[in-house]
Amino acid sequence: MTSHAAPTHALRAGPRAWLGLAVLTLTTLLLALDASVLFLALPHLGADLRPSSTQLLWIMDIYGFVIAGFLVTMGALGDRIGRRRLLMIGAAAFTAASVVAAYSTSAEMLIATRALLGLAGAAMMPSTLALISTMFRDRRQRGMAIAVWMASFSGGTLIGPVVGGVLLETFWWGSVFLLGVPVVVLLLLTAPFVLPEHRAPGAGRLDLTSVALSLAAILPIVFGLKELAAGGPAWLPVLAIVAGAAVGTAFVRRQRALPDPLLDVALFADRTFRAALGVLMIGMATVAGSYLFVTQYLQLVAGLSPLQAGTWMVPAAVGEIIGALLAPLIARRVPPAYVVGTGLTVSAAGYLVLTQVEVTTGLAVLMAGTVVAFIGSAPMMALSMDLIVASAPQEKSGQAAAISETSGEFGVSVGIAVLGSVGTAVYRNHVAGSLPAGLPPEAATAAADGLPAAVAAAGQLPDQLGAALLEPARAAFTSGLNAAAALTAALTLTLAVVAVTVLRHVRPTGSH
Repeated sequence: MTSHAAPTHALRAGPRAWLGLAVLTLTTLLLALDASVLFLALPHLGADLRPSSTQLLWIMDIYGFVIAGFLVTMGALGDRIGRRRLLMIGAAAFTAASVVAAYSTSAEMLIATRALLGLAGAAMMPSTLALISTMFRDRRQRGMAIAVWMASFSGGTLIGPVVGGVLLETFWWGSVFLLGVPVVVLLLLTAPFVLPEHRAPGAGRLDLTSVALSLAAILPIVFGLKELAAGGPAWLPVLAIVAGAAVGTAFVRRQRALPDPLLDVALFADRTFRAALGVLMIGMATVAGSYLFVTQYLQLVAGLSPLQAGTWMVPAAVGEIIGALLAPLIARRVPPAYVVGTGLTVSAAGYLVLTQVEVTTGLAVLMAGTVVAFIGSAPMMALSMDLIVASAPQEKSGQAAAISETSGEFGVSVGIAVLGSVGTAVYRNHVAGSLPAGLPPEAATAAADGLPAAVAAAGQLPDQLGAALLEPARAAFTSGLNAAAALTAALTLTLAVVAVTVLRHVRPTGSH
């Protein structure tokens, strides 16, 4: 490891630390639930609040925007005021915002409360990972604790659609926002007893100019990537990304000049930190891009409801959990580079299976490839997070946690933008000239935009003509999925080689 890693003779964590981990994983589960159940609630809240298409997009996206923008600030704030304190403040705010969101009476009110939920989530996310690094100093225990923490994200994705579907069948759409309230109440009651407080010694006040610069750098980049994914190449998102990068350069220069920076750029001098961060970002890009296509195939090609699609994704989520939990155990004897590289090679094999998916093959091929891909990607996520946190000094662990999670957010956005653009280009190329004769011009225009628009247009047509429209549109989408899967397989194999190369100096966690 590096000079910052916890020594092998460090005291092993006791029962209190593992109880604290249980509380932290419940918190992580809550954040994953909140991100996944909203997809199911959209038709219900749309019928009640009647948001415009733009408002509907903001209801979905504002949560992620705010989290991405404030992670760095909240990581540094936790190092200054105390990570447990910030976690509890964020949890209390999350509870209040959830209640308000559940009883929103307008789209504007829901957008505002979703933004508050994002701010509270940004306070909680780096605090949980930083606290784990404080509670578990032993390398092997910390690796397993972070793997459990990562698995809780997959658990939230797993049970979110199922639990959300049950709630929506029984109660009103706002009930999905109340799902995590009991969890947060439990956190607030138990945190003072099972979680330690930790703050960086001698940390100064937050530099508000740095906060503003970080937001002005991150938010335009995330916005631009999301817009590219949604609408393809356009001057506005490209300009937003360029502007964000320019502000980011100014932010880095300011951090180097400050005696107590918001973000210590010296963290990037550690080669393990840099390497693990890059592997995590690119790896998350491949996972997010493939997840986008698989979930759309389940609903728009296979015709499953959101609840049914969520149920079909359960095996993949279970596989991801198993892979995350096995990774630190294997890394006790095998260097992490080889664990990550082998996992990514397995993942690439899963993506190659996805290149064989057809409209008529059924779900078996799709889910077999997805399960293998997700199992293989899990060691990359679990071990990269561990290496990032372990490479940072203890007093900077909040910043390290925030950087790792921000990197993951960027990876998700980049993956959806790049792979989504590839799939869209292939879709449009295949669907052009294959639409049925007699199709109204507006339906033809909609079908050219993408499969979701084609499905919506087909619903407004006579049954026979609608079916004639859907057949080539679904075939074109499947071709786009195959092309994106082939690109993902190549990227994942390349990343496997890179991971083994750049992380080969890291020793197994069981070595002394």
